[in-house]
Amino acid sequence: MVCEETRKAAVFDPGGDIEKIEAAIEGLGATLDVIYLTHGHMDHCAAADVMRQKYGVKIIGPQKEDAFWIDKLPDWCKMTGFPHADAFVPDQWLNDEDSVTFGHQTLAVKFCPGHTPGHVVFFHEQARLAIVGDVLFQGSIGRTDFPKGDFDTLINSIQTKLWPLGDDVSFIPGHGPTSTFGHERETNPFVADTRFG
Repeated sequence: MVCEETRKAAVFDPGGDIEKIEAAIEGLGATLDVIYLTHGHMDHCAAADVMRQKYGVKIIGPQKEDAFWIDKLPDWCKMTGFPHADAFVPDQWLNDEDSVTFGHQTLAVKFCPGHTPGHVVFFHEQARLAIVGDVLFQGSIGRTDFPKGDFDTLINSIQTKLWPLGDDVSFIPGHGPTSTFGHERETNPFVADTRFG
């Protein structure tokens, strides 16, 4: 995400492919300002510390309940064949209703546990855009079978933290195509309004 006024960029959930991320930032004529993490799974944070050290920027997020995921990054990478990543500590943990800024842009933080216990979502009010990590997908929701995941908690997070933001809000998930909250409330088999009477 790039602030059009300052050309400062925020990178969300860099799991790898640093060269592609750098090329995208350069292609937009921007400079990296901050790294935001929605949660501590390796495919969302394994490249964060490398980028922090290279560019001298801060890592902000997720919520502290995900520390155990980040602490175990080397083990998870080894077990799954993911490229090695060292454990790290973010410069700032986030909590519900915090706000963060880059350039002249402000993002609201929504604490949305369930997929992981410390998952957060970033919401840009003016753009009506949410960066939801692995909480919600087009037609699906995040897995809850990982350590400290919980299905009921995830459903509650979606209904109480995301839906009130408005049906018109577009969201970018950690995987797959974008959608809107309104579309998911109508069609998503896990969280459609009709499922809950």
